[in-house]
Amino acid sequence: MMIRKKQRAAGNGITDGVLWKEMLLFFFPILFGTFFQQLYNTVDAIVVGNFVGKEALAAVGGSTGTFINLLVGFFVGLSSGATVIVSQLYGARDVEGTQRAVHTAVALSLASGLFLTVVGQLVSPFALRAMGTPDDIMDYALTYLRIYFCGMIPNLFYNVGTGILRAVGDARRPLYFLIASTMINLVLDLLFVLQFHMGVMGVALATILAQTISAVLIFVVLVRTTAPYRLFLRRIRFHKDMLWDIIRIGIPAGLQSVMYGISNIIIQASVNSFGTDTIAAWTAYGKIDGLFWMIMDAFGVTVSTFVGQNFGAQKYDRMRKSVRVCTGMTLGTSVGLSIVLMLFGRFIYRLFTQDAAVIDIGMEILMTLVPFYFTYLGIAVLSSAVRGTGDALVPMLLTCFGVCVLRVAWIAVMKPIFPSVQTVILSYPITWVITSLLFLAYYLKGGWLKRSIAKMGFAPEVRPAAGEKKRKEC
Repeated sequence: MMIRKKQRAAGNGITDGVLWKEMLLFFFPILFGTFFQQLYNTVDAIVVGNFVGKEALAAVGGSTGTFINLLVGFFVGLSSGATVIVSQLYGARDVEGTQRAVHTAVALSLASGLFLTVVGQLVSPFALRAMGTPDDIMDYALTYLRIYFCGMIPNLFYNVGTGILRAVGDARRPLYFLIASTMINLVLDLLFVLQFHMGVMGVALATILAQTISAVLIFVVLVRTTAPYRLFLRRIRFHKDMLWDIIRIGIPAGLQSVMYGISNIIIQASVNSFGTDTIAAWTAYGKIDGLFWMIMDAFGVTVSTFVGQNFGAQKYDRMRKSVRVCTGMTLGTSVGLSIVLMLFGRFIYRLFTQDAAVIDIGMEILMTLVPFYFTYLGIAVLSSAVRGTGDALVPMLLTCFGVCVLRVAWIAVMKPIFPSVQTVILSYPITWVITSLLFLAYYLKGGWLKRSIAKMGFAPEVRPAAGEKKRKEC
């Protein structure tokens, strides 16, 4: 795809405003939306953990979550390419191109959803056994997965539809729909579990019904708008050129998600070998830990956007300053969150379960991982900054090797020697440190920026001398 018509964008806060203020104004709406996405998933764990039992908690979050993320994550990552294509065409005021991209993206979501529905039903039993899921939670996990995969079409349609709306600058309505869906999920969870005593089946049904409602809301917006991104049912089809562009851009994100999913399945299998209490503790920690990843993802989107727009404006010094400001914000936030979790972790665990053994194991996990949150900064900020200039392949390779491959290698080598849950979870901080150092070296070397500048045909970056730079800052 090539957009021949280039337009000079008017100045805005991202390229001209006070950086720290503009970053916070951009960051908090993303964080708020991600919070409700995390809350959406956490509600299920809280309900089953308190009203069904630790076996159900272990099944809903642990054994099923890693498998879902492996399959669904690839297609969500793949469809993210649609957001880029739609935003470019919409910004270029290419009405016909925007229409073709929107309908190709929707067709991809429907086809992918149907494929995942079938594959999920067929593969779930084999995947659970391959992960070493204990017998006492196998039935719970299989029930949850088979119902969950029935909702793949609305799930992927919602993700693609949300991406389309955000691509054209509408971030509010997807947030409102997510909030509504979260509240519906909570009400249905309590209704199906407490009133109808449906257990894990009720939680799974509540999830797909809430997802379906949010997908319907997105659908109504797309078919009722008069803007170029309007959806016409009769026009939903694959356009080869648009499909190729979406796949080309989305493949790196999809492959990275798969590598994360594979490594997480191996880790989950290792955790499963320590029994139901450990699985339940790991599941509950995953929900607590989700707050950290929520914040990191929001900072990643923020720095990627600021770097991307300033790179397009050829404001390279401001681009680098964006990285420094975001790094400082991310460091302060991660340290503060670590302190809070270490002080109040045991109380937070009681939201998920009252089982003393599960809480004790959970605190052991928490106290091992949380103090090292700050070591993830290089991955969260620098990788996103590099991607903001269009350099997507190398960040994917560094992340997959440093985080995924090394983590699996650590478990394969060290777990037989030191067979404990501590050995398994230490794979996280060790790989965070190594991968962050790799990104720091790649970022400071600067070749990525020179290649991106040359690819876009921009004027080369001219770095001022130290004395001149200091005078300008003063």
